[in-house]
Formats: sequence, C-alpha cells, structure tokens
Amino acid sequence: MKKITFDIETQNTFEDVGSNDPKDLDISLVCIHNSETDSYDTFMHDDLDRLWPILEKTDMLIGYNSDHFDIPLLNKYCPNDLTMIKSLDILKEIKNSTGRRFKLDSIAEATLGINKSGHGLDAIKWWNSGEIEKIKKYCLDDVKITKEVYEYALKNKKLKYKDRMTHKILDINLNTDDWEEKQDSGITNSLF
Repeated sequence: MKKITFDIETQNTFEDVGSNDPKDLDISLVCIHNSETDSYDTFMHDDLDRLWPILEKTDMLIGYNSDHFDIPLLNKYCPNDLTMIKSLDILKEIKNSTGRRFKLDSIAEATLGINKSGHGLDAIKWWNSGEIEKIKKYCLDDVKITKEVYEYALKNKKLKYKDRMTHKILDINLNTDDWEEKQDSGITNSLF
C-alpha cells in the first residue's frame, strides 16, 4: 500500500483572509513522506504540478487534522478531487475515540517523547520574511512526527496524551484494524 504522509504550511492566517474556511488560505508549501520510496520531498506553492502525479498514484493520504484543513486547502489547487483518495486523519481518529481534540505536539510528546520544532504561525512569519528553509524544516519535521505517530498507533493500537489536571500519561485506544485496507481511490492517471 502506497501511503503519503503530508502537511501544508500557508502564506496567511484565517484572520488575514477574514474567513474560517481553509480554502480561502494560500499554500506556501507542502511536504510529504512517500512510503513507496521511503523519501521526503517539499513542494513550493508554485511547484505543485510535481505533486499531482505522486498523489494520483497513492492508496492513502495520512495527516493530522488533514480532513478538515489540509485536504480542502490542497483541493483548491489540485486538478482532481483528493477526497476520492482514502484518507487517515489521525486527529479525527483521536476525536472519534475520546470525543476530544489534542494538538499534534501533545500527542507526540506523550507518545514518542518528542516535540514539534515550531508553530504554524511561525511558518507564516518565516514566509513573510523570506525564510523559506526554516518553513521547509518545520514542515518536514511535522511530517516526520505525523508518520511516527501513525506508525506507533498502527503497531500499538493506541496513542498517549498527558492529562492537564493530573499530569499523568494516559492512553487513547484506537481501532486501527481497517487503517491499511486498500480501497479504490476513483482517481486514475488522468492528470497527464
């Protein structure tokens, strides 16, 4: 099964565009991990044409808050409908299990003992000051963390978080049985 773990950074905030709709934002870059080649790659906003052939041949997209944020935003640019590709949104899985939403940083810290290297607002500041390499590093770090969180959950059928009141590390049980079941994406090699 070919999996693409991905994350998007934007050029602006919801406040900047006066909307809460991700489609109203502008992409600065997209970073991915391709399971088929076990490689990472970065696609700038003006270089997304290189990304479409990779996505049209994938079996599953993996992200964190990706069904709500990343996929709708990326769909604004994509010539095909990415919602036709199987998606595994880790945050959605967590919310389905617990009824709560947790930041990726909180899950990564409790589960893997690692933290994110920044915040999405940092990436927008870096964009505005032309510090593209910092955005790339931050976004790639998020993709690596998301990939590791996914792999941990798949193997252990759970993730962890730290309770704010007791400061104890607690489990989030997840049903991962169908996570890697292949399904027809409905997207064919029609982009080129």
